[in-house]
Amino acid sequence: MPILHKSFLTAVLCAAISMPAMAADKPAAVKALEEYFEFSEYGGATILPEQIPAEDWKKILVIDTRDAGQYNKAHIPGAINIDWRQVLGRRAELPTDKMVLLYCNAGTLSSQAGLALRVAGLDNVRILQGGFNEWKAKGGFNAYRRALKSGKKGE
Repeated sequence: MPILHKSFLTAVLCAAISMPAMAADKPAAVKALEEYFEFSEYGGATILPEQIPAEDWKKILVIDTRDAGQYNKAHIPGAINIDWRQVLGRRAELPTDKMVLLYCNAGTLSSQAGLALRVAGLDNVRILQGGFNEWKAKGGFNAYRRALKSGKKGE
């Protein structure tokens, strides 16, 4: 991915928070996002639970992007909690030398946070497709092993 310029990031952030009052900024924000998508791999930001071997989870920074109440009720063991709206502002805390995996309940909010981080230059960020619900349904840390047994490892 090419080096992103400050103006590029600013335009993308405008797109993320654009409202009718910011209509004048929309063309620049749209252009910035178009440029980002030109360099994105298809599916490059998402990963399925069954694509992660159980032993690899220890090598990943897992971030639960749901609110603290949901996190406190249940979360992927080892995950830290950063609300999806705060992830971009806390990007300096994130490692760049290993995978950062974001999830929410179904993948919608974590996808927004993940897009913002990837546009900001963190190409090591992945979104857990299907979120916490899919992770549980597919067997949690054992999803990879279960998929191998059934011959349905993530595509």
